[in-house]
Amino acid sequence: MVFAANPLSLSVPDPAFESWLRDSGYLEILDERTTTTASHSSATARHSSSVASTISAAASTSGFFSYIFSYLGTLFSLFSLNPFAKLTADEFAGETPSWTLGFIGLCDSYSFPSSPSQARLRVHENIKRYARNYATLFLLFFACTLYQMPLTLLGLISSLGLWEGFRLCSDGWGWERYPVIRLGLVRLAQCGTAVILYCSNVQMALFCAIGVGYAAMIFHASFRKLTPAKQPARGDGYRRFQQNKQRS
Repeated sequence: MVFAANPLSLSVPDPAFESWLRDSGYLEILDERTTTTASHSSATARHSSSVASTISAAASTSGFFSYIFSYLGTLFSLFSLNPFAKLTADEFAGETPSWTLGFIGLCDSYSFPSSPSQARLRVHENIKRYARNYATLFLLFFACTLYQMPLTLLGLISSLGLWEGFRLCSDGWGWERYPVIRLGLVRLAQCGTAVILYCSNVQMALFCAIGVGYAAMIFHASFRKLTPAKQPARGDGYRRFQQNKQRS
């Protein structure tokens, strides 16, 4: 336990409560709590700025610029963190979350992160939850890039055909009996594949797919609010639970 149980105490310190939420896995409550706290502080700041604007226009201008720079700082901090720090191979072994309610969600499922800490919390948790969705999107972006670059697609198919032909020749002619010759042919096929991929700009297609996929992943993971890991089957589940409890 993070804090000791005290029946005479009616409140828990905020740092201890937030640490307990992190350890217990209630990250969506922590995210909502951070958003609510930021909304109250921003409302107070806007009220103070409006009062100060009646006194001095210079104070209002500085408050406006500090408000803009705080949002820009949060936005730029997204590209300075490692989004794959908490990602493991187990996230790719499960089922793919729903693309509609799980991954995309509704209009109220998105909000601007109020602080860099909240942005880091959302990015790390959402990438763990939607790892298979992001991998599918990357493959989709790569396929769209190849569709826009026919020469690159032809070069990729040619390199795959080169290795398939090498495998067929190796099985048919028994190159396993001559390991030195087979190793030399493998090195020659590798050089030929590198030349084909370089001349057909496959690296450019891969770079574009990685860039677009990374940007889409970072923005979606940071703007997507955290939700409970297991969604209820129906929206009136809690109401039916209360009714059954009252009947019993």
